[in-house]
Amino acid sequence: MKPRVSLVLGSGGARGYAHIGVIEELEARGYEIVSLSGCSMGALIGGVHAAGQLEGYRDWVCQLDYFDVLRLVDITWSAMGAMRAGRVMTKLESLVGDIDIEDLPMPFTAVATDLTRQREVWFQSGPLLRAIRASIAVPGIITPVQENGHVLVDGGLLNPLPIIPTVSVDADLVLAVNATAQTPRPVTLEDLLPADQAAEEHARELEREAAGKSFGGWLKGVRTRVQGMISTSGDDEAGENGSLASQTERAWSKLDMMLASFDITQAALAKYKVAGYPPDVLIEIPKSVCGAYEFHRAEALIELGRHLAAQALDRHESQRDQTHVPAEPTDGARHPAASADPQRRMPLPLSSPKRHG
Repeated sequence: MKPRVSLVLGSGGARGYAHIGVIEELEARGYEIVSLSGCSMGALIGGVHAAGQLEGYRDWVCQLDYFDVLRLVDITWSAMGAMRAGRVMTKLESLVGDIDIEDLPMPFTAVATDLTRQREVWFQSGPLLRAIRASIAVPGIITPVQENGHVLVDGGLLNPLPIIPTVSVDADLVLAVNATAQTPRPVTLEDLLPADQAAEEHARELEREAAGKSFGGWLKGVRTRVQGMISTSGDDEAGENGSLASQTERAWSKLDMMLASFDITQAALAKYKVAGYPPDVLIEIPKSVCGAYEFHRAEALIELGRHLAAQALDRHESQRDQTHVPAEPTDGARHPAASADPQRRMPLPLSSPKRHG
């Protein structure tokens, strides 16, 4: 019988591509995913997987180059956010169609934040795409979903790693993927990948640089697109340097700061969620491996997710196997392993106690 897994996929922007690799590793080992809970990019990946279209989504994101991503940037620069997500949602609709959450083959929860009521919103029924769209609306960056007087934004504002929706599900273990993990020092994507895959990613980056498709060049292209769409006439910083180009640069600096601030907040919140409801298996993607908007690195991030999942599951399976200790022989002789280490401690339990509210 396959082990049954409740899977929790956290927010993290482009780092959320690692969720795909985690899912692939679970399925390759014969685990059965019986429920999904996700926030922001985790809600997107989880929803697409629950709808049975993860392979198609993976193929799409792995072939996107800078110009494809640039065309997906749906600039609006309204008071509610800098970008719409209409083009991305149109692609998702072509993949999953018009499906309701309650019609998915497994329980699914997408977490958003209601700014009006200042609380979490759990989407567990209704249109899947509406739930995903609300969950990915990064405040100030992607325009929110306005519904019945409520303003719905990214669930990571309150709960970047939504473990609680999974605790009542009948599963053998809860596995959570934190894509905003803090580390004592910055860790790069290449630092964590196996040597051969790190070399491949490095070669891809050099190829992009040689072709004039560096990430800096891509970001400059995005900034160029928003020129003429920004009104900062009321900005006290304008002064004598208030040209359109400088206004654009200042606006994007503000976006960068907002994203960095949001990342830090989510990382701290995720630590509290893990402490309150410890999952059986925790996979951590350091937030330093790439920027939240480096969506051109899908292939390497997916491989990172698979690699870290393999390491975490190896540890879990090893610990699980150690719990199957042979019974004490009837003649009183000790088991050889026990005799070799008379003070050997009993293995740790498979799961930590979970509180039920």
